[in-house]
Amino acid sequence: MEEIKVYMVKGTALFNESRFPTRQKFIKFVRALNEKQATEYIYAYFGSKNKIKRHNIKIEEIKEIPLDEVPDRRIKDIAKLDKIILM
Repeated sequence: MEEIKVYMVKGTALFNESRFPTRQKFIKFVRALNEKQATEYIYAYFGSKNKIKRHNIKIEEIKEIPLDEVPDRRIKDIAKLDKIILM
């Protein structure tokens, strides 16, 4: 069984493709098993939230980082959970 790691993904994305296209930088912290899964999460996230196509997202760097260096408190809290109970 693989351990879930935290990845920092840096890149740029083209927002407002139809009206006033602007390329903006992003840094997103992702929990994933490997770099490929982290990449797919980024594509799915920006595609669903901002309607950005995959070819308009340029990922420049994916780096595994330790949990204590993550600034996002939500990611830290989720990583500390032992189990999740759904009812």
